[in-house]
Amino acid sequence: MRAFPLKQIAIRTFAAAALAAAASPAFADKIKNPTAVFSGLDKITGRIITFEVAIDETVQFGALQLTTRVCYSRPPTEAANTTSFVEVDEVTFSSEYRRIFTGWMFAQSPGVSSIEHAIYDIWLTECKGGKDIIVEPKEPEVVAVAPRPSATLPPRNPNLPPGQIPGQPTARPARIDVARQQGVIVAPVEPARRFFPTFSFGGGGGGGRGGIPDPGRDSGR
Repeated sequence: MRAFPLKQIAIRTFAAAALAAAASPAFADKIKNPTAVFSGLDKITGRIITFEVAIDETVQFGALQLTTRVCYSRPPTEAANTTSFVEVDEVTFSSEYRRIFTGWMFAQSPGVSSIEHAIYDIWLTECKGGKDIIVEPKEPEVVAVAPRPSATLPPRNPNLPPGQIPGQPTARPARIDVARQQGVIVAPVEPARRFFPTFSFGGGGGGGRGGIPDPGRDSGR
């Protein structure tokens, strides 16, 4: 059996890994939709209803108010990954509006960012209405470069963070934007539509018909 030098094997392995990384793009094209579709559950009655929310529209389901900021789907040629950025507020018994969720919802993984509420639950099911495809930039092609055999690295200082080069200033960590703190009181918003499941408990509820918008307070207009 022919034996290959360790250096040649390492170079071939590095090149194969680089080509594989270049072949799979890190970004996928997406479609910006004007409407998000959600399902809502009343845990007391077990009733589930489906309702649509336009972008930047606020609707109320039981004691929860939901506002959709954006809703993305993927073209048929891409892997399914439907996402929506939403804000959810709870209307308490004292008529206070308390933010309980701010972030992304995933239709393919509803449990990843579920709403934590004792009575109501809301999850994203689909985005609809969009046609124009937003082409995302792809990562540049990776070129495999063989390591220099004569290069010698200075001994690593254990006091330096990983990846820090001796003699260079310490790199500052990248800024991470933090969403608004959950549980804070927010300004009231008049919802465009209201849904009152049967036997609603909690603020903002009421005795409307289960899963059907109250016609007397439907649009608020």
